[in-house]
Amino acid sequence: MRIDGAELVAAVRRGDAEAVAALLEAGATPDTPTEDGLPVLCLAIAAYDAAVAEALVEGGADPDRTLPDGTTPLTRAVAGGSPAMAAAVLGHDPRRLPDAERARLLSQAREWYERCARDELRDRADASRPADTRGSRVMDGEYTHVRQVTLDAPTALTDSTGPTDPTGSTADSTALTGSAGLTVREGHGAILTDLEWAFRVLTPVEELVARATRRRDSDHVDWAAARWVLSERRSRETWAAVTAYRHSPDPERRRFVLDVLHHLLVSPPTWRNSYEKETADLLVAWATGGEDDPGVLAEVLLVLNETEHPRLKAVGLRHAGHPDPRVRAQVPDLVRSWDTPPPPLDADARAVLAALAADEDGGVRAKAGRALIVAHEGSPDFADVIVGLLGDPVADVRASVAERVAHSADRTPAIADALAALLDEDLFDTRLNAAFGLLLRDDPRTADAIARVGAPPHPVYVHDHRLSRIWRWERDHREESEAAGRGRGRPRPTEKADGADGPTAAPGIR
Repeated sequence: MRIDGAELVAAVRRGDAEAVAALLEAGATPDTPTEDGLPVLCLAIAAYDAAVAEALVEGGADPDRTLPDGTTPLTRAVAGGSPAMAAAVLGHDPRRLPDAERARLLSQAREWYERCARDELRDRADASRPADTRGSRVMDGEYTHVRQVTLDAPTALTDSTGPTDPTGSTADSTALTGSAGLTVREGHGAILTDLEWAFRVLTPVEELVARATRRRDSDHVDWAAARWVLSERRSRETWAAVTAYRHSPDPERRRFVLDVLHHLLVSPPTWRNSYEKETADLLVAWATGGEDDPGVLAEVLLVLNETEHPRLKAVGLRHAGHPDPRVRAQVPDLVRSWDTPPPPLDADARAVLAALAADEDGGVRAKAGRALIVAHEGSPDFADVIVGLLGDPVADVRASVAERVAHSADRTPAIADALAALLDEDLFDTRLNAAFGLLLRDDPRTADAIARVGAPPHPVYVHDHRLSRIWRWERDHREESEAAGRGRGRPRPTEKADGADGPTAAPGIR
């Protein structure tokens, strides 16, 4: 059956990657042209729709074909400044590209990176166009963001894939023209880093560190790309060059070193050098060597806690009285054991956790309380501290401690009473944890607690394990649950058909 190209174009326009893949599988032409004669891949690139672009390339669209203005879909993706888009269009076989094309792409990415996006857009646009720019922070990929900048253009320039004025722009500008003007994302540093890695170019460590920290934003795509490449390079030379930056006078570069080390520690084990022992030793030396920036020191302790160094507790005790709450907040997890089951705390650890549970900072109190719950062996003094934190004047502290208490094995009656007292909290999660905790304790107040949880504020809660457990409890205690619900004016649950699994909705959405 012949697939109408208009169906593919329509699927691309509405951003339906699944439909695009299905149409290509059914025989649609991957390089179907749009109204302007350009392949449909250029439409996805202009829309910054990486998922659709990936579906097109995997379905056979040619990212390297030369277009009438001399660009290719791949050079347009690079110019657009979205690392996610550039990766999608580059595909899984960068070795297909000849050396000259690789050099062209690297030069293009570097040219954009080394200049301000606004200036570059203005240079590539016709001087008669307005010089006003506007920008916004957008996600690029699942976890990172980038700034998107638009140079406002005249109303005549409204084509989504290229300018209607043939004299108005250079070839790269053609790739960037959208319905609101010339648009670019400021992710060229990440694109350059990704291309160098794909083309087996070993970029100097100092250059990668400079790219990562240029924007002083650990969530930026440039930071993430440099971190990933450096964590993949496991040579001793790279390790030494990266860790040398822990002595940098710039705290942002020290933070970047920590992020690379953290990434190494949490990455899956590999046959290559993992540097686990070296990292742990370095972090201990760093934590005890006079780091003068409290924010950096807090991150050192955070990453150190990912290791199993024998001096963890000693480092934690050393910083228990630090003047900065960010540092003190890392201490509880350092002084308590991560073994299962945990061994009894020694006197020093008990004293420090009890003191931090009464800290002036709510975040420190919450962290101390969560650590105490894990280490709680039933002693009355610990129980009193935990009960006090469940009644803390700060709602976020109550919520954090309730979450850990709900899942704990502690069955102290006073703690169950403190959970029950949280059922009228404003935060849904706090009420949910209170009810869930009572359910796990087989508390006689469970039915009433469930009735007081209320409707989840977001559909994602339908898949929450706590709500699933609550639904099963209601199913197994139907009469008790319905009586409690009617007592509080809650409607009867909607019945599922015989044999059906799970609830039609989470508790409270009935």
